[in-house]
Amino acid sequence: MAEMGTLHEAFVDELRDTYDAEKQLTKALPKMAKAANSPELRGAIESHLEETRHQVERLEQVFESLDEKARGKHCDGIAGIIQEAQAMMQENFDEATADACLIAAAQRAEHYEMAAYGTLVAWAQAMGHTEAAKLLQQTLDEEKAADQKLSGLAESGINQSAADAAHPEEDDEPVAAASGAKKRSAKAGRR
Repeated sequence: MAEMGTLHEAFVDELRDTYDAEKQLTKALPKMAKAANSPELRGAIESHLEETRHQVERLEQVFESLDEKARGKHCDGIAGIIQEAQAMMQENFDEATADACLIAAAQRAEHYEMAAYGTLVAWAQAMGHTEAAKLLQQTLDEEKAADQKLSGLAESGINQSAADAAHPEEDDEPVAAASGAKKRSAKAGRR
């Protein structure tokens, strides 16, 4: 019978998966920044790229604290999220919609990372890996802050600009509501 794995082995495996995810993101984020139309969004993505590079270094410190070699294991999850973002960037959207979609793609990555780091922090704490837990918590906090910054950008006008571009005739609500009522009553009269 094969020997059963331990939480430590699962922890190291998850670290390797996360290490690869961060490395994949260091390649994907510059493309996302270049695709951004909003200078604020571009700046946020570029800023997070710099953070991501530091997160890779921090993971290397975690591996070192565990006397493990820093190496990645292909992360299929982030690869799929990046693939979706690349497909979205190929779409022919207006600028505001493209930025809203970039935010959505970036937030998918952030939420994936928050789930991974949350697990890693909990496991590190449970096993008494204090230094690893501290380093991983620092990254988890950065991922949460990046997600909040993206939400702030979306809510401060990017989503509304995209919505306005999608429904330009509804810019003036009372007129739009009245014309919609007229259209409905005209259709009802034709029956």
